[in-house]
Amino acid sequence: MSNVLRALLPAAILGLLVACSSPPPLEPGPVVPNAVPAVSMVNPTIVRARARWVPVDWSALPGWETDHVSELWPALLRGCERPAFGWEALCSQARNAATPAFSDDAARAWLRQRLQPYRVESLEGNADGLMTGYFEPLVEATRTPRGAYRVPLYGPPGDLATRKPYWTRQQLDTLPAAKASLRGRALAYVADPLDALIVQIQGSGRLDIVEANGRRKLVRVAFAGHNDQPYQSVGRWLIDQGELTPAQASWPGIKAWARQNPKRLNEMLWANRRVVFFREEPLPDPQLGPKGAQGVALTPGRSIAVDALAVPYGTPVWLDSTEPLSSAPLRRLVMAQDTGSAITGAVRADYFWGWGDSAENQAGRMKQPLRLWALWPRS
Repeated sequence: MSNVLRALLPAAILGLLVACSSPPPLEPGPVVPNAVPAVSMVNPTIVRARARWVPVDWSALPGWETDHVSELWPALLRGCERPAFGWEALCSQARNAATPAFSDDAARAWLRQRLQPYRVESLEGNADGLMTGYFEPLVEATRTPRGAYRVPLYGPPGDLATRKPYWTRQQLDTLPAAKASLRGRALAYVADPLDALIVQIQGSGRLDIVEANGRRKLVRVAFAGHNDQPYQSVGRWLIDQGELTPAQASWPGIKAWARQNPKRLNEMLWANRRVVFFREEPLPDPQLGPKGAQGVALTPGRSIAVDALAVPYGTPVWLDSTEPLSSAPLRRLVMAQDTGSAITGAVRADYFWGWGDSAENQAGRMKQPLRLWALWPRS
């Protein structure tokens, strides 16, 4: 996800759609419920701009012994391309450790030897928070308008820098002068206006381009600017209109409402005045996600967005949360590699699910209770 966009747009659909309600509390972890873990006297509490890090023992991390920790290493090494301050030496060691025989137990031992776990709290001492999810949309598209493919994704207009704020979404759809500014700027065409909207909200997307000869090409569209208009969550708009309840205002719920109310589709879309413009990028490795705010490619299931004033980019973070659909425990080691304007505060994260239908389904429903621990080099 573009680091510029992630700083400007909501990081996750659901987090902004239903932010008016609170997540249910997590049950106590199975290792030391309601206990005060032992702390390291060598590593004192760290106070950051929006968080307090309290040193704890490794036994305080629920599920620590069951995660496939070695799966973190590709994301960790990508983070080491732009290491956090104080991580340079450890990054060199991490590269040397990544041998074919590097097991989960070996990875755990490596981390325990070099890092100190810290419970992340608000400055007021609250250790409970919220985790939402985001993903990279995968959408079928064509190069030219044909058949059902009539909804354009645009590159930046030539006069974007000279007019602030730029035309609104409704104006770009209806006013002749505004429409003229987009002439010749279409990168591709999708079949559903909501597909175009979700690519704009998420900040990047994969386009499965169907060429005129039937061949297909997979490309990425990445953030290249926006119209400097305020963002309005369409889910929030539907709630305010009395069309959906907060519980219904997930991305699947929004899509269902749109199918049932085609005559009000533009009314809903125009409520969000912001339009995002893109640039096309090649996709040499389909297994890598878009670049996050750290400037490195995101890894599905192992990258999160955070408030960088609470958790620096490049920090390994232990999550204690639940799955959005099954409520099964979601306890794993991830890397802080992205951010977003909706991701603020100490115990707040946006979980990168990847791309495709399954990722969309999970991310669109994710609004889970969260506790987290940061792993930092020992002093």
